Amino acid sequence: MVSADPKRLFTVAHAEYPFADHWLAFDDGYLHYVDEGSGPTVLLLHGNPTWSYLYRNIIRSLQGECRLIAPDYFGFGYSIAPNGFSFSPAQQAEAIARLIHQLDLKDIVLVVQDWGGPIGMHYAVGHRTNVRGLVIMNSWAWEASVPQKLFSLVMGGWPLGYWLQTRRNFFVRKIVPHGIYHQEKVTDALRDAYVRPFPTPVSRRPTWIFPRHIRKSRDWLRSIEGRMPVLADLPAQIVWGARDEPGFRPAERNRWESHLPLHETEVLEDASHFVQEDRPDRVAEAIRRVIDRTKIT
Repeated sequence: MVSADPKRLFTVAHAEYPFADHWLAFDDGYLHYVDEGSGPTVLLLHGNPTWSYLYRNIIRSLQGECRLIAPDYFGFGYSIAPNGFSFSPAQQAEAIARLIHQLDLKDIVLVVQDWGGPIGMHYAVGHRTNVRGLVIMNSWAWEASVPQKLFSLVMGGWPLGYWLQTRRNFFVRKIVPHGIYHQEKVTDALRDAYVRPFPTPVSRRPTWIFPRHIRKSRDWLRSIEGRMPVLADLPAQIVWGARDEPGFRPAERNRWESHLPLHETEVLEDASHFVQEDRPDRVAEAIRRVIDRTKIT
C-alpha cells in the first residue's frame, strides 16, 4: 500500500526541489518517490550516490507533458530502508519492480543512468511488454570491464574503499562534482543536496556497497545482458556525456548500440557522467523523442 507521509530525514530548499512527497510502505521501510504531471508514464532511475533530486530540472521541463516518477533507492534520498535490507543492486531492482506493480504503471518510458542501467534493464528484460521505450545515459548492464573492476576494488574494497565512502563521503564530495562538466552548476545548494542524505558513516554504507557490487554482482549482471535480445525492437535514445573520464567510455556506448539496434544516439561534448546536471534539456528532448517515436497513428 501507499503510505501517507513519513517524516523526511532531511530537507532541501523548496525552490530546488518543489515536488510533493509520495511513499510506498515496504515492510518496515518506506520507498520515497516523486510523481508529477500526467500523460505518458516516464520512470526516472538514478545511480550512486544520487537521488530523485538529480532529475529535478527534467521533471520541471516535462511535467506538463508526461507523468514523471522518480524514486529514491533505499539508502538514498528520502527513502527509509527496511531493517535487514542489503542495499545490493538486485534487491534495489526488486524494490523498483514492486513500486511499478503497486502503482500499476503501464507502457513505461524507462530513463536510466549509472546503476539505473542494470536496475532498469533488470525490469525491462523481464517485463518487455510493459516498456514503451528507453532513454540511456552513461551506464552499463553487463559484467564489468577490467577498468570498472579496478575501480570497484578501490572504491568498493576493504578497508580503503570502505573508509573513503563511510568516513570521507568520497563519492558525494569528490565524484559528484568531478562528474559534472559545467562546473558553474556545482553550487553550494547542489553540493548540499547531495551531501545531506549521508550525515553519518552508517548512512553512507550504501554508497560503498554499489561500487563493491560492480564485481560481486557479476552473475546478476551477466543474466541481464543474456536476456537483452528481447529489447531489440524497442526504440531507444542514447544521450551520452563524452567527458565521462575515466568512467563510461565509448566502448560502453557502442555496446548499448549493439543491443538496441533501434537507437538514436546523441554524444554531448559538454557533458560528463551526470548528464542530467550538465544537459537536462537534451535528456528532456530524448524523452519527448521516444514518446513521439512510439505514438500510435
